[in-house]
Amino acid sequence: MNVDLHSHSTISDGVLTPQEVAARAHANGVQLWALTDHDETSGLALAREAARAHDMAFIPGVEISVTWAQHTVHILGLGIDESNEHLNAGLADIRVGRTVRAKEMANRFEQLGIPGAYEGALPYAANPALISRTHFARFLVENGYCANMQAVFEKYLGDGKPVSVPMHWSTLEQAVDWITGAGGRAIVAHPGRYDYTPLQFGAFFSQFKDIGGAGIEVVTGSHRPDQYAEYAQVARHYGFLASCGSDFHSPKEGKLDLGGVPALPADLTPVWHDWV
Repeated sequence: MNVDLHSHSTISDGVLTPQEVAARAHANGVQLWALTDHDETSGLALAREAARAHDMAFIPGVEISVTWAQHTVHILGLGIDESNEHLNAGLADIRVGRTVRAKEMANRFEQLGIPGAYEGALPYAANPALISRTHFARFLVENGYCANMQAVFEKYLGDGKPVSVPMHWSTLEQAVDWITGAGGRAIVAHPGRYDYTPLQFGAFFSQFKDIGGAGIEVVTGSHRPDQYAEYAQVARHYGFLASCGSDFHSPKEGKLDLGGVPALPADLTPVWHDWV
């Protein structure tokens, strides 16, 4: 089965509407699809309706921003009830801080000789409450400050770079509690992206499992192919369910398109094993 359980729309930092993401997923052969916008669930009703119109199985999702050991990590909530009040109150608290952070980022760009970055990034953010580094990066690329998105993050926006503004998101415990309280499964998104030592990773995965975390993304557009095997072994070691997803944001960005996700290793238990 063609499964893609990680994608983004204009509700957060994608460039296609939920309906357009659904249509692209279907056109690319996806049979089980999840929309997982950052810290926001308001696109799920549209996504569900579009998936139904394409006769495509749909899993409601969200990607929650978490601070752990002074770094940002992302936790996917899959199979959630998006009407859950506790979940939505927590996500609303996270969104409040994004605008404050964005304006500080714009101030730093100004000091580096790039004026009007906040106003420039806003048109790329269909939902201004969810303005993010990705929107600033698109503004810089489109206006010739950098050649591509990767260059923006390497020069300005990556952790520790001049325009990186640290932000305290939710705690790991809060994110898992919100997800499980809404009937979902908590999944570590693209673990290969996080700059932790092996000792820190061990502590992180152990804590995540102890507080009710269900699984990790093994195959994802944010991993190199050699990392598929690495995180398959992590899933085996901790007894995690395995997930996969393109982390689709745009047809022009990312390593994998919707529907282009390689299959999980056959011995792993997929997160969707009892959903379809």
